[in-house]
Amino acid sequence: MTTLLLPPQPIETLTIPPELDGSAGKNRAKNGIAQIAAHNDLDAIRAWLARFVDTKTTFDNYRKEAERLLLWSVLQMGKPLSSLTHEDLLVYRHFLADPQPSARWTASGGRKHPRGDPRWRPFYGPLASASQRQAMVILNVMFAWLVQAGYLAGNPLSLARQRARHAKPRITRYLSPELWLEVKTYIQGMPNSTDREREHCARVRWLFTLLYLGGLRITEVSENTMGRFFRRRDANGEDLWWLEVLGKGGKERLVPATSEMMTELSAYRRERGLPALPSRDEDTPLVLPIGQSRTPLTRAALHRIVKQVFSGAAQALRARGGEFTSRADVLEQASAHWLRHSAGSHMADQQVDLRLVRDNLGHTSLTTTSQYLHVDDDRRHRETDAKHRIGW
Repeated sequence: MTTLLLPPQPIETLTIPPELDGSAGKNRAKNGIAQIAAHNDLDAIRAWLARFVDTKTTFDNYRKEAERLLLWSVLQMGKPLSSLTHEDLLVYRHFLADPQPSARWTASGGRKHPRGDPRWRPFYGPLASASQRQAMVILNVMFAWLVQAGYLAGNPLSLARQRARHAKPRITRYLSPELWLEVKTYIQGMPNSTDREREHCARVRWLFTLLYLGGLRITEVSENTMGRFFRRRDANGEDLWWLEVLGKGGKERLVPATSEMMTELSAYRRERGLPALPSRDEDTPLVLPIGQSRTPLTRAALHRIVKQVFSGAAQALRARGGEFTSRADVLEQASAHWLRHSAGSHMADQQVDLRLVRDNLGHTSLTTTSQYLHVDDDRRHRETDAKHRIGW
């Protein structure tokens, strides 16, 4: 094994010596016709990643894991990725738990530097067990595809698949009702003496309403508009509001816009000088930046707002004494997706029919043309409105 002392580089600028580029990798397919025009490992990875360029989050996650393995294989193991064995991948799994030497693999202070910055590193610190498992799942997908494409002879991770039955996973990344109350209390106590503070307070309250009452993913908040709210009359002649969401994988679903959600939407729109109710196909972003701009906030910007709120609520808890430290630690870890999990958990706790929870969160596709499904939709709206509340 030859260990190279070169610093890691992002794969878009990475140059690999010919003896390590995989053109003669031991696991290269020798027979048959390759389905991709890749002569080395870097080309093969790029061909795999090209399938995901239209889905930024997936592309970024897949590139990160493929890049980490390629760099480790070449720089740490001194062998091409297409020569890695099952045993090598077991070593790599342990490496993920503690990337050493730290100066080579981990960004200083865990900071995220731009990919073109010389301080860029592929890791920000050790990976938790769940992140390790996720990394190996993604790499297994990559290896399986490279075998299917005729580039590799076999998948070195296929032997690691678990055949034993496991207990069903439980959702752990959610806020208990007590912690959720702490977050709401913190939001309602945020300073609002200046115009900017009032705008920010209104924005935070509306963002958390969307994420919790709507169970929306943060990308869905970023990529949808207020014009997707619409009214539809139910079988009893009552107008019900809905939010049509274009979500993960390009799937559309209807989210019940409960009376609470519409009250919060109207308050937020009035704060921003807009009519209380949106018009159909209005292009106003669901959450607006501070000031006059109507440019949608990015996923990263929305993520920062949510994390700042959780951090502030955690600090407020810690200030109340040492007995609140463990609860504050949980809030420090929380992210926007915790609110989606919290919405699902709290709806289940309130005995909302799980089939309705499933449709609210978009775990299956929803067709809106059938009259029978419209009746089911109306029931879902009424039950969600009655039992899933934010209670500001």
